[in-house]
Amino acid sequence: MLDADLALLYEVETRNLNKAVRRNLDRFPDDFMFQITTEEYEILMFQIGTSRSEQGNVLGRTPQITLSIL
Repeated sequence: MLDADLALLYEVETRNLNKAVRRNLDRFPDDFMFQITTEEYEILMFQIGTSRSEQGNVLGRTPQITLSIL
């Protein structure tokens, strides 16, 4: 799950979700999140056949990937 997906789920802005996670790192397991490279992001978007740029992601910005079990 991308950070933008979780933000949409919780109806908050992505940057606010990431700020909240950074402020509360001790509440999350070490493997809760990781950051991918721009190349990995492009491969991921190609594989799932969607473009995040239409959903507000700034091109050239590498998203943070947040793993979550819902």
